[in-house]
Amino acid sequence: MSGRRIAVLGAGIMGSAVAIDLARRGYEVTLIDREAAPVAATSRWNEGKIHLGYLYGADPTLATARHILPGSLLFAEHARDLIGSDLDGHTTSDDDIYLLHRDSVVDPDAMRARFTAISELIREHPDAGRYLADVSDARVAELAPAELRAVAGADIVAGFRVPERSVDTRWFADRLAGAVAAEPGVTLRLGTTVTSAQPRDSADGRWRVRGDHGFGEDFDVVVNALWGGRLPIDVTAGLTPEPPWSHRFRLCVFARTRSAQEAPSAIVAVGPFGDVKNYNGRDFYFSWYPVGLVAEGDGLVLEAPPIPTGRDAEAFVARVRSALEHVMPWTGRVFEDAESTIVHGGFVYARGAGALDDPRSGLHRRDRYGVARLGNYYSVDTGKYSTAPWLARSLADEIAG
Repeated sequence: MSGRRIAVLGAGIMGSAVAIDLARRGYEVTLIDREAAPVAATSRWNEGKIHLGYLYGADPTLATARHILPGSLLFAEHARDLIGSDLDGHTTSDDDIYLLHRDSVVDPDAMRARFTAISELIREHPDAGRYLADVSDARVAELAPAELRAVAGADIVAGFRVPERSVDTRWFADRLAGAVAAEPGVTLRLGTTVTSAQPRDSADGRWRVRGDHGFGEDFDVVVNALWGGRLPIDVTAGLTPEPPWSHRFRLCVFARTRSAQEAPSAIVAVGPFGDVKNYNGRDFYFSWYPVGLVAEGDGLVLEAPPIPTGRDAEAFVARVRSALEHVMPWTGRVFEDAESTIVHGGFVYARGAGALDDPRSGLHRRDRYGVARLGNYYSVDTGKYSTAPWLARSLADEIAG
């Protein structure tokens, strides 16, 4: 055993993964989170797209795809190591369909060219055969007019099949929470909001982590893996955040149908639109950005708005359904067959600013994320859900030397 004590702040997918990886290397890890259980917030309530770069078709540099690929291609392997079981039956089984809206920030020719270039990057990557599906021969197929009209409304001007998959985040959250709770080297400190992390003497020495309810302990290493509240803790540590950045809070709908539905996983792109995930024929994710975006800001922190319940939740589901039916009419029958719906959501943090309907917005790139360091303090911008397990493994390797 190493004898070194490590504090990991935030028990989302990143914090839980790095806590498990460090504990398995012999470290004594304290995992601190304000929720009552691990993996209970944003990491649980999103679509679980394991990105290959296609969503960022408005990035002409392809920098986002290059940055995302190493982690996303190895998501399945690292996730399996963390939870001790395969993801079979809990990921989407078919290629995603990307539908290009007439108000997209790119036109069909540009989209076609960038998707082709991204596919070439994937084919050239040495880990292309290790993704959730073998993408070593990744290709993009454009939908014929008859195929497009079968899945899309009049506002959709083009469609492409791309070899991306998504994981059922609620299923994975349950397994990851169980794995971190069962890890003997991890001590869970839940129901605690971290308020500061400061060096005792120097950044290369021990650090004091403080939280509410009188929490205060010293650690040899601190990993700040918070999501919505990471930046204020960085400031207390002496690590100045580099602008621009933006915080958003987005709501979505999770539905379970009474019977199995034959429906694609589809996303309307590129801009402030929405998507549908069909995980297994009965469990679905629905979002429509203009309806789901309920808060945004560029301060150090964004307060989470209340999650709608009762009639407010029903009204939210109705608005999402109406918007999606307009662009994907078949979604109506899926909503109609739903035996239950849950409205929930989480923070979206990005190193960029602007509106998604502006082609010049920095939000159309997502290649500026990773780990910032100050002595024995590490601040992790996870970037994308899909790269978190890989980034956690890389950081654990670095801390272990």
